[in-house]
Amino acid sequence: MSGLRLSFCANPTPAAQRVREVLKARYNEAPFDQADVLVALGGDGFMLRALHDALPRSIPVYGMKLGKVGFLMNQFREDDLLERIARAHPATMYPLSMRAGNIEGRIKQAIAFNEVALWRQTNQAAHLQIALNQQVKLEELVCDGLLVATPAGSTAYNFSAHGPILPLDANVLALTPISPFRPRHWRGALLPAGTQVMLQVNEFEQRGVSVTADFHEFRDIRWVEIEDPREQSVQLLFDPEHHLAERILDEQFAL
Repeated sequence: MSGLRLSFCANPTPAAQRVREVLKARYNEAPFDQADVLVALGGDGFMLRALHDALPRSIPVYGMKLGKVGFLMNQFREDDLLERIARAHPATMYPLSMRAGNIEGRIKQAIAFNEVALWRQTNQAAHLQIALNQQVKLEELVCDGLLVATPAGSTAYNFSAHGPILPLDANVLALTPISPFRPRHWRGALLPAGTQVMLQVNEFEQRGVSVTADFHEFRDIRWVEIEDPREQSVQLLFDPEHHLAERILDEQFAL
């Protein structure tokens, strides 16, 4: 345990940066490329950025809450950090892979641990075609938007859009419409892991659509391809009393 090498990253707020400096001195911070664990200090938004940073090295991430929302974080305590990390339970996070083509013919790529979401850019509703594994399932969805969420992201925007909460170990994704107008009663679908989702933007010249993959945003999109390749993953570490799988399960009973 004494040989565990930690690297620290923190939200840019003054409070989080002060805590980072204290922890760096107390636990003898290692350079990121030599660390065994990345410790992230902030809220859920900052944790997403930390997961993106950790993915190329597949280094585990242990978060402590210093922000407003901390569903993906542990409680902050300065003491016993090495012991807490040694006892932590891992939750494996698999990101979605997204490719999008804009109206100029340029290709944009990004990954998302929470969701990939399409949003209308104007006062006009988006018109989207949905195909799964190259088979068109819905010729046109008239809506404010549409998202594909991972189990870890199912409690975020997906849940706010009335999508289902998914158990962390479920091999499914949530396909959830945002304010659907037509078909009025379509509420989305559960997709097996590995499904290729292709979304075409109909009338893209008049009905501008943007796409976000976690915190990456691209505008004026013509099409979006989303896959769940399971080729890369990151382990998110949780104190035993705050295991992510249990917290996601409990969200289904929250009033």
